[in-house]
Amino acid sequence: MKTTSLLVVVGMMAMAAAVASHDYGDALAKSILFFEGQRSGKLPPNQRMTWRKDSALEDGFQIGVDLTGGYYDAGDNVKFNFPMAFSTTMLAWSVLEFGKSMESDLQHALDAIRWATDYFLKATSIPGIVYAQVGEPYGDHDCWERPEDMDTARTPYAVSKQFPGSEVSAEIAAALAASSIVFRSTDSTYAVKLLNRAKTVFVFADRYRGSYNDYLGKWVCPFYCDFSGYEDELVWGAAWLYRATKAPNYWNYVVENIYNLGSGRKITNGVSSSGGSVTEFGWDNKNAGINVLVSRFINTINSNSSNPFIPKADTFVCSLLPESPTKSVSYSPGGLLFKPGGSNLQHATTLSFLLVVYSRYLKQANKDIHCGNVVVNRARLVQVAKGQVDYILGSNPLNMSYMVGYGKNFPQRIHHRSSSLPSVAQHPGKVGCQDGIAYYDSKNSNPNELTGAVVGGPDANDSYADSRSDFVHSEPTTYINAPLVGLLAYFKSNSRSF
Repeated sequence: MKTTSLLVVVGMMAMAAAVASHDYGDALAKSILFFEGQRSGKLPPNQRMTWRKDSALEDGFQIGVDLTGGYYDAGDNVKFNFPMAFSTTMLAWSVLEFGKSMESDLQHALDAIRWATDYFLKATSIPGIVYAQVGEPYGDHDCWERPEDMDTARTPYAVSKQFPGSEVSAEIAAALAASSIVFRSTDSTYAVKLLNRAKTVFVFADRYRGSYNDYLGKWVCPFYCDFSGYEDELVWGAAWLYRATKAPNYWNYVVENIYNLGSGRKITNGVSSSGGSVTEFGWDNKNAGINVLVSRFINTINSNSSNPFIPKADTFVCSLLPESPTKSVSYSPGGLLFKPGGSNLQHATTLSFLLVVYSRYLKQANKDIHCGNVVVNRARLVQVAKGQVDYILGSNPLNMSYMVGYGKNFPQRIHHRSSSLPSVAQHPGKVGCQDGIAYYDSKNSNPNELTGAVVGGPDANDSYADSRSDFVHSEPTTYINAPLVGLLAYFKSNSRSF
């Protein structure tokens, strides 16, 4: 083991021992509540985050389509369907793996999923068209105003047969397929509707192949450009459809197309993509998620031993472990995992989620992993994931929780419009586009607590400025929280094991 890796391991263990155990149940409840603060559209009577009010009630009406609902992805007021769909898929996967541990929070998790799937049913209601975004992002980002006051353009952007967007379409198909499994036991009619739509949207995504970078790049880039290509979303969508249906055609699609991932670099609308790495997973790149998800099926399918999925899943694990000779991530002095790119805690939550899920599959297969000459058992995967979750909740050099509302010390000035501006109840009059700048520049704490929001996190030296203007570190996103929901549910039921 390298000396630097040993120091990281020792530091992580010391940090975990120095801080009292966390209330994972409380954190779970808050992590789900966060999604209510991100809701767009007409809010329901049981809305618990009551400082938020109805917003964007005419989305799509200018073109005769109801596109109300769904989620704002982060601290702005645009509905970006690509990351929204990934967040939905991860919420659904969290429930499928760990729903039994959620207890009274399960219904709230189902509500969070349904808020998205109801919207995606609207966004895919016209055959041959999939809506990819609502809201003109540059105009939105030039304003600092509450979603309840929006006066920027709510332009809908769509992909079609002539102007395809396979990544956003296939991710929506994955979200609908995964969610259909979630609702089978509680609303079978709705589950069938979701699955049928998932099938239709997947056919569209596969038949009319192309990246939405080519056709919507002016509006989706640089915010949610697809850097890894659309092939991973197609395989990801097929894998979820296989899990939902067990239909051989979807399994065959996965097996036949897995080799297309990372098969060459190409340029779309000036954006270079290479298919990504087997060690990547997030809203853009599904590679590691595919291999972990598919590894669950291997023992139940007539598949020869040369299948690529389990070796690639093992490679992914070995890329994360501090003691692994093939580690490709870095760790802060306090033990937080780091990968290139903004909103670093998205990596900590998504990759940790895969570690815990894969550890469950390893248990079923009675299998260990070999990272070079280092033998890794399933408990080690869970231990590393727990270290990341505990860091987020406060087991770090600053003793700071990066989840708003959890613990005694958490971010007060998050980069989030509606949280940083007075609520409609506090200030009934309109806050115009530029009127909110004074609140953005203020050093005061946000007046509205976006409970459960997890921000982008500290820098690589474990420092955190708690500044709205430092959006890379202070902005929460749905795709940071979604996998964390599953992790917290798992540790809520298994914390005594550590």
